[in-house]
Amino acid sequence: MSKIQVVADAVAAGKAKLVGGLVQEALDDGCQAVDVLNAMIDAMGVVGERFKNNEIFVPEMLVAARAMKKGVEVLKPHLASGSAGVCGKMVIGTVAGDLHDIGKNLVAMMIESAGFEVIDLGVDVPTEKFVETIKANPDVKIVGCSALLTTTMPALKATVEALNAQDFRGNIKVMVGGAPITQEFADEIGADAYTADAASAAQKAKELVA
Repeated sequence: MSKIQVVADAVAAGKAKLVGGLVQEALDDGCQAVDVLNAMIDAMGVVGERFKNNEIFVPEMLVAARAMKKGVEVLKPHLASGSAGVCGKMVIGTVAGDLHDIGKNLVAMMIESAGFEVIDLGVDVPTEKFVETIKANPDVKIVGCSALLTTTMPALKATVEALNAQDFRGNIKVMVGGAPITQEFADEIGADAYTADAASAAQKAKELVA
């Protein structure tokens, strides 16, 4: 089995303590950093599929994403600047009035694992903060907004409407998610995409920038 395949298998199995060393071994063996990165991204894609098929659950997906993170830390110095975010930049945050972050964090980890650079604004993020961040990072390709309460759905609507009114709207895609959100609601407020879980979000993000 190739050194790169060993890394990919360790990521999929969530072996965070081993991945860093295995990545270093692959590099020492002459493997290209970007090939190792792509193998890890593919492994996380498989993890995402297994999650969607209910073969594994959130804890397994989390440990795989953590393992991926350890591998990327070792790879970063060997990658051309920016290629850890090969797919581009994404801004993510939970909307104003909402303090839920577990789902958002999982989405951020999965999207990072899919090859994006993620700017995580945290929770209770005012609309202006989303807008300012995109203006400060004109290379952002996707904005992800989450609302986990029915009471914060109006804040999600206000955020998406504010983004839709900006000059930069043509350059970005807006993704929404969270427990009470539906495809109908996403369509109604003018978002580009809705996904029901973190694995689907990572897949959809890749489709949106393809």
